Amino acid sequence: MSDRTYNVLFVCSGNSARSVMAEALLNKLGSPQFSAHSAGTNPSGAIHPHAMAVLGAAGLDTAGLQPKSWHDYATAGAPELDFVITVCDDAAGETCPTWPGEPLLAHWGIPDPARATGSEAEIAVAFDEAFGMLRRRIELLLALPVDSFDRMVLASHLKDIGRGEGATDMAKAS
Repeated sequence: MSDRTYNVLFVCSGNSARSVMAEALLNKLGSPQFSAHSAGTNPSGAIHPHAMAVLGAAGLDTAGLQPKSWHDYATAGAPELDFVITVCDDAAGETCPTWPGEPLLAHWGIPDPARATGSEAEIAVAFDEAFGMLRRRIELLLALPVDSFDRMVLASHLKDIGRGEGATDMAKAS
């Protein structure tokens, strides 16, 4: 394994739940080989309280988490990205900005827990399930010998990860 750090951007529409959970997870589980960021195509005003609760319960650092625009990562001075992973079907269907680094793109569509309805307990379960799906996908990413794959093979593996348990129909078809 090299001592190179891979920059990963997780994208969803609001950047208030799935993408920030993925950012916090990868930064904890993948450090120092991976540095994670998150952004939204149309960022909301705040991180969803249930996402913050799930992250806190998992012992993950939430300092500095805030919704950001994906355009922030397409400007001079932005980190050169190696991977851009959409976790939301809405974001996957939009035209992406041009990011520095010619990142590999993958779609890991996961149902939006922020759209869950029902009791507080039922909504909390939706967030726990989304967090679990993200964790499994990130663990699979971390198990890949990223340094030894060429771009095409790595892109194929990233797409396969996105087709895992709980994947949206769009992710299964990608």
